[in-house]
Amino acid sequence: MGKNVDENPGVALEKHYRGVRDKTLMRVFILPTLILLIAINVFPLIWSLFLSFTDYSAKMANVWGKNPAWVSSQNFADVLTNPEMWEKFITTAKYVIMTVAGEMILGFGLALLLQLDFKGRGLITTLLVLPMTMSPVIVGLMWKLFYDPNWGMFNFLLGLGRVDWIQDPARNLYSIVIADIWMWTPFVMLLSLAGLGAVPKYLYEAAEIDRASWWFKFTRITLPMVSPILMLALIFRIIEAFKIFDLPMGITGRGAMAPPLLAMHLYNVSFVTWKTSYGSAIGYIMLIMVLAITLVLVKYLNRAKQ
Repeated sequence: MGKNVDENPGVALEKHYRGVRDKTLMRVFILPTLILLIAINVFPLIWSLFLSFTDYSAKMANVWGKNPAWVSSQNFADVLTNPEMWEKFITTAKYVIMTVAGEMILGFGLALLLQLDFKGRGLITTLLVLPMTMSPVIVGLMWKLFYDPNWGMFNFLLGLGRVDWIQDPARNLYSIVIADIWMWTPFVMLLSLAGLGAVPKYLYEAAEIDRASWWFKFTRITLPMVSPILMLALIFRIIEAFKIFDLPMGITGRGAMAPPLLAMHLYNVSFVTWKTSYGSAIGYIMLIMVLAITLVLVKYLNRAKQ
């Protein structure tokens, strides 16, 4: 017993030093990563927030050495009082509603169909997922070829004749909506499949014993159990659709005929006309809007989980 008592302080000391070494190694490896993340993510956010309250152009700064001049909230006031900006807000809202609604309905519907047991289900699931694995710019260029009014396949397959889906301002927004739904419906489908696969089978078996209708099983079992994962898919897709840029850039470009989406306008303001401060203000207004929508949806997500 005495020997064990004498050895215990040494063992405890060894464990103490081993713990100190482990913590030191953790800090050595984690600290550079944290510094890099702060430099890449946090610093640009803080710097762009500062620029949004100034009169500054990155291009003029390089030429004339101009420093940011403080103008307070003038940039935000200019954005919010500009009628053309409100047209872009409305167009972006229409785009988000159409794309997200289409992706949620089609994605969940495809997931319900893929829950059925039939031959070739795995192959069909793989083929349906392929659009999501492609680059958005490549998808945009591909659909641009499909929409070509002279020899594109889209008008030919639908029997529409020579309809210009790219240069016509009344149609080019819908051309991007169709391409976005085609590309990102598999994302909602995969999340829905994961949610449907997690529903306990005994609930359906109990409903079968009680002779419940398919509508009762769908509204009382399937939807309540899958609603948290559907809310998660809804949050992701709203965020992505709100700041869409690469897909419309591939289809319509940034010319005068491009639809007035906020992300496209932000690019033109910040990197074509080089109004850096004004573009920063637009970016932060978009960020606030996305955060507000996300907070509301997260609230409903927590309710759905309960």
